[in-house]
Amino acid sequence: MSAKVEAKTFRLDGLKWLLVLLLVGAAVAGNSYYAEFPLLYRVLAMVALCVVALVVAVNTAKGDAFWSLLREAQTEVRRVVWPTRQEATQTTLIVVVFVLIMALILWALDSALGWAASKVIG
Repeated sequence: MSAKVEAKTFRLDGLKWLLVLLLVGAAVAGNSYYAEFPLLYRVLAMVALCVVALVVAVNTAKGDAFWSLLREAQTEVRRVVWPTRQEATQTTLIVVVFVLIMALILWALDSALGWAASKVIG
């Protein structure tokens, strides 16, 4: 890509982001300005404006990169080997038992140090 095309894309992206901000601002201001209208209509209008803003945002360089990241993350989630129910249950029980044992050890240590401190202090 030449420098002119990159600069033009950058300016267009800036305008797109400005449009996104204006759309979101219009949704917020419109919700406040049309407070006398039923909540359902205001919510529908806000959702519609935010969807349009999202479509514009996705059509920027950063939006496209973010969308690609989401698609790659979805692909990675499909590749994960999830544990079986038995493995998940056993791991959970191991963690619970370890936490209980550590709680007892810390309670005993706290009690012993508290007893020792009370003997030193008087």
